[in-house]
Amino acid sequence: MNKDNIILGIESSCDDTSAAIIKNGYILSNVTAGQEVHEKYGGVVPELASRAHQQNIVPVIDVALKKANIKLKDVSAVAFTKGPGLLGSLLVGTSFAKALSLGLNIPLIGVNHMKGHILAHFIQEEKNEKPIPKFPFICLTVSGGHTQIVKITAPLKMEVLGETIDDAAGEAFDKAAKLLGLPYPGGPLIDKYAKLGDKDRFSFTFPKTEGYSYSFSGLKTQFLNFLKKELQKNEHFIEENLHDICASYQAHIIEYLFQKLKKAAFEHNINQIAIAGGVSANSLLRSQLQVLGEKHHWDTFIPSFEYCTDNAGMIAITGYFQFLERDFSSQNVVPNARMKID
Repeated sequence: MNKDNIILGIESSCDDTSAAIIKNGYILSNVTAGQEVHEKYGGVVPELASRAHQQNIVPVIDVALKKANIKLKDVSAVAFTKGPGLLGSLLVGTSFAKALSLGLNIPLIGVNHMKGHILAHFIQEEKNEKPIPKFPFICLTVSGGHTQIVKITAPLKMEVLGETIDDAAGEAFDKAAKLLGLPYPGGPLIDKYAKLGDKDRFSFTFPKTEGYSYSFSGLKTQFLNFLKKELQKNEHFIEENLHDICASYQAHIIEYLFQKLKKAAFEHNINQIAIAGGVSANSLLRSQLQVLGEKHHWDTFIPSFEYCTDNAGMIAITGYFQFLERDFSSQNVVPNARMKID
């Protein structure tokens, strides 16, 4: 086995094909190919996504290896996203990783995508090291498919304290964007227009959920009914008030997210607080975490934009921790579209 622990990570859970190289915990490359084919459909089409992964996976891995200046024969193990995600997309990455592992006679490591988002905080860059969370810490993971509050007591020891009982926060953003006539993906556009609007202009109610659980399906319906009512009074309501609508709706979701996060932090007496997932790129979510951190004396951790959305860097670092624990998969491993953290 190599003296250096070199992990090749492969991510293919949705519509981004990504490959990364981690060497002894330090990232050497992180390459991602997106899929523009979905834009005209207003969302990801699973069949088209899996076909695009098949086209992209070889060139993406090749570029990742070259950027890292690593030969395939020097790789210690191959880590891949086992789940959760779109089954067809996961199958492409899983099959390729299994073939690489078999051909190179190196360990195969199946990684939980959601653990990857959280452990992205531990990715280090040579000559640019950053602070990392101390254990235990709490992470609010927010994406298009998931919204969770997770307590982490060790790199591979995590407990989901609460999660959405229906839709995810990212989906609530994307659905609202679609109703506003914004192109896919709409979440970043809501964030962009919200910066120009008045967040106190329109008000919404908070869903009633127990403990640390979230619910966003009712909020989406509430937003739909709000638009219908206003459009009946003024057919130009959206275009005349777009910035204020985006600002008000975004601020409401962010406040709801932090209501539960604060509850978890206080009740578990933890002051190490992180965010992760695609929605952690949202500017208000990032700035509000810093504001709350200063107010409540938290140490806060916000991922670099590169590690917010789906990427192989987070799969490689999780694979690295699993490699150290010899937590390997067999050649019989199959992807799990609904894989849980626990």
